[in-house]
Amino acid sequence: MPVWVVGPTSDETVRVRARITVSGAVQGVGFRPFVYALARELGLSGEVANNSSGVVVEIEGARVAVERFTARLSTDAPPLAVVERVLSTELAVVGGTAFVIRSSATGPGRTLVSPDVATCNDCLAEFADPGDRRYRHPFITCTNCGPRFTIITGLPYDRPTTTMASFELCPDCAHEYADPADRRFHAQPIACPNCGPRLELAAPGEDPRYDEDALAGAHRLLDAGSILAVKGLGGFHLACDASDPAAVETLRKRKDRGDKPFAVMAADLDTARRLAFVDEDEARLLTDHRRPIVLVRRRPGTCLADQVAPGNPDLGIMLPYTPLHRLLFDQPGPCVLVLTSGNLSGEPIVTSDEEAWDRLGLLADAWLGHDRPIHVPCDDSVVRMVDGVELPIRRSRGYAPFPIALPVPVRPTLAVGGDLKNTFCLGDDRYAWLSAHVGDMDDLSTLQAFERAEQHLEELTGVRPEVLVTDKHPSYRSRQWAELHADGRPVVGVQHHHAHIASVLAEHGYDGARVIGFAFDGTGYGDDGAVWGGEVLLADYEGFERYAHLKYVQLPGGDAGVLNPCRMALSHLRAAGLPWDARLPAVRACTEQELLRVQLERDIACAPTSSMGRLFDAVSSLAGVCHRVGYEAQAAIELEGLAVDHRDEPGYEFAVGAGVIDPAPVLAAVVRDVLDGVEAGVIGARFHRAVADVMVTIADQVRSVSGLDTVALSGGVFVNRLLLSASNRALSRAGFKVLRPCRVPPTDAGLALGQLAVAARVPPRKEEAACV
Repeated sequence: MPVWVVGPTSDETVRVRARITVSGAVQGVGFRPFVYALARELGLSGEVANNSSGVVVEIEGARVAVERFTARLSTDAPPLAVVERVLSTELAVVGGTAFVIRSSATGPGRTLVSPDVATCNDCLAEFADPGDRRYRHPFITCTNCGPRFTIITGLPYDRPTTTMASFELCPDCAHEYADPADRRFHAQPIACPNCGPRLELAAPGEDPRYDEDALAGAHRLLDAGSILAVKGLGGFHLACDASDPAAVETLRKRKDRGDKPFAVMAADLDTARRLAFVDEDEARLLTDHRRPIVLVRRRPGTCLADQVAPGNPDLGIMLPYTPLHRLLFDQPGPCVLVLTSGNLSGEPIVTSDEEAWDRLGLLADAWLGHDRPIHVPCDDSVVRMVDGVELPIRRSRGYAPFPIALPVPVRPTLAVGGDLKNTFCLGDDRYAWLSAHVGDMDDLSTLQAFERAEQHLEELTGVRPEVLVTDKHPSYRSRQWAELHADGRPVVGVQHHHAHIASVLAEHGYDGARVIGFAFDGTGYGDDGAVWGGEVLLADYEGFERYAHLKYVQLPGGDAGVLNPCRMALSHLRAAGLPWDARLPAVRACTEQELLRVQLERDIACAPTSSMGRLFDAVSSLAGVCHRVGYEAQAAIELEGLAVDHRDEPGYEFAVGAGVIDPAPVLAAVVRDVLDGVEAGVIGARFHRAVADVMVTIADQVRSVSGLDTVALSGGVFVNRLLLSASNRALSRAGFKVLRPCRVPPTDAGLALGQLAVAARVPPRKEEAACV
């Protein structure tokens, strides 16, 4: 909410002058021309300029007009602006009748940088108009749309501090850029075919093609089943015809993708609706200015090749968000493209043309690029809707780096997050800036990308961290990086699942009593050295009590147990005292039974785990759904997909006692149903319901002894739409206030925000010194 600080009032006709500072996302969004037009409408004089704190206005005129002007800075702001605060102090009157826009000033301070946004409707109208000078211009943009975050090299946000600095404006563009009445006034990325970037199509052994020739060549290649590397806002994509099985399979093999689903770009919303069941909330999300990938329920029997998302009930769809994307669909040919990050699995996205030739050389048949540099990588965001509320899975393009307002003040702090789906977080005072998606930290190039992105975000925010915060896992590369780069600053460790709960508290601005936190995920380092993941925590920012957890079971062989759900199924059967019946699909699928039996009996390379994610894997395998996985959470995703159509089934029952959630009764019921021939979808639905029901049982227990009635849900298991919906509704019906993830992913991609919030309340101890 804006904060108003105004001088004393008096006769409304008295002439006054005020200095007004507007902070928030107010640069690069048309705020100065808006101020100019508003001042002229109200007959006021003065000036406006950007500085490193936001927008500064000196305004003079009748007091009533100045007060109206001040109020309308928030109420009438441009569509992409986010006004966080308006501060006004009175100055001495100097006279004058003109209102002018000054050049930006540099200096200390902070403003909020806008994310990249999709092409606006005004630009699209010009883009489609043969009489407009920007007709079919691949880089059409204005103050209300286009690249921001990925091209900014410094602040304040002006053309010299963007990657457009080397493109000299032609006279027509220069006139628009300097005209406060024009939609492109100080739109830093603007250009036209005469002065802007150029498209280039390059293929091995061929001469480069440019502009329309490049587009024509790209269409022919996609039509012929080739794989094209396409330069987007935050990096390269790999594209092919999503209806061509051979092309999709080739891309899958080249990228070493396994069975992990590809996202697709549909030409328009009507096409998206032919591919999937898109409700109004999902349609709104697909078409808004952020243009994320939206996970929607796929329709059977579409034109898509089976290889796009094998075995997956959902489809990740996005719509074109740049003019170049639209040009890929403007000729007869594919109306749906696979559009996946330009990288090998596990590596960061490629951003530079030179890097694209090198790292994508064996993946793409040709490269459709341009000469506008990308300063910072930014992958596509991924979101799904659950009961009409957003559930972010990857918060990146269109969202980052816009900050989260914090309920607690923090010192200048860097939280480095986790090792999977890494994002980091900078915080100062009551703002937290989550980075764009970085990736998995097991690759040197990802670590290097992390370091570059961290330095860039420091420059944009002005935060100079005095404290570093990490996960407590001793082998996390993110933690090792923090210790190596601490340079004498304290390094604070935060328990993994405490950070998950703190993350959802922080995004909701919660700063009350302890909550009942359900932290369900696949893997997290526990305080007792075990692999946690089925945790019920009584938590606030200061600390937590582990009230209950899923009963420990052996995780055989670490990653081998994760990649082979049939192993987890047999481990769970053994822990529950159930036989390895050869009629069970999981037992038949586990060809290494004897070795596994010895491993479990002798406790060889086994770690105790309370992971809810591994229990989902075990039930998926027992039901005959998935025994070996090619990507994270595949077994659970496929089980959820089958269970959705049976969501009204009654649930199995867990046993609960002495702080332990025992799945033995659930597993026994699953085995009975499997042997009785109950279909996998029904078994999956009964299991999902059992998890939701046991959450209510435990929450009721806590409320009866403590009076706590607020529940927080976090951890990667809650990406599961069926479970999140069922648990949220069941808990709400039982009278609990439920805090669920809606702005920050519940996965490890949200850990850094929780780490930051915990560190704000847990001062570093003297012994928590960095390893230098």
